[in-house]
Amino acid sequence: MLLGLLEIKTACVQNLVQRDPSEICLDQFGVGIERAHDRKQRVSPTMRQRHAAGEKVFVDYAGDTIDIVDPITGEAQAMKLFVGALGASSYVYCEARPSEGLGDWIGCHVGMFAAFGGVATITVCDNLKAAVTNPDRYDPGLNRTYQDMARHYGTTILPARPYKARDKAKVEVSVQIAQRWVLARLRNRRFFSLVELNQAIGELVADLNGRIMRAYGVGRRAM
Repeated sequence: MLLGLLEIKTACVQNLVQRDPSEICLDQFGVGIERAHDRKQRVSPTMRQRHAAGEKVFVDYAGDTIDIVDPITGEAQAMKLFVGALGASSYVYCEARPSEGLGDWIGCHVGMFAAFGGVATITVCDNLKAAVTNPDRYDPGLNRTYQDMARHYGTTILPARPYKARDKAKVEVSVQIAQRWVLARLRNRRFFSLVELNQAIGELVADLNGRIMRAYGVGRRAM
């Protein structure tokens, strides 16, 4: 019985080759070499990142903004939301700043390290202008002031590779959480100073870090 099936398959292949080799579908005969090769070209194998406690902190700005209103003129000014996330615990730090400029960027790091009560060994940042002067994949150039700050605090700056979202996946997720947990909940409130805004942000972030994560059974603060 088996021999008969093999003979039939062989005859079919030979017939297709004689008519038009391009009509042969290898998957029909259990080989699937071409499709497997195509899948290999499309799919990039990745390894799950594991972070030791205190090893890395990931930093970036959220895409969404939140306004503060001048109490005299009534003019609204959009504030940027800085987000930092520890690699091992996903513990989050957020702070609103007027810009993504160098002064605000450095100030956010100072506030983050103070809030953490320590400094991570490695700081993974995005390729924004305040941090990276030459976003090269293999030899990125760092802003000198940013380097001086890192040297002062004893941390190593590691820019994420351009167009490699996986390098900063931790902070990307934390940014999404911050936008939903912080910015969305403050959307309908009016703030008249940066101090007032950051106080409200701090209260919500404290709640976020204390919230129990289903996957671990504890909150970010406890980890």
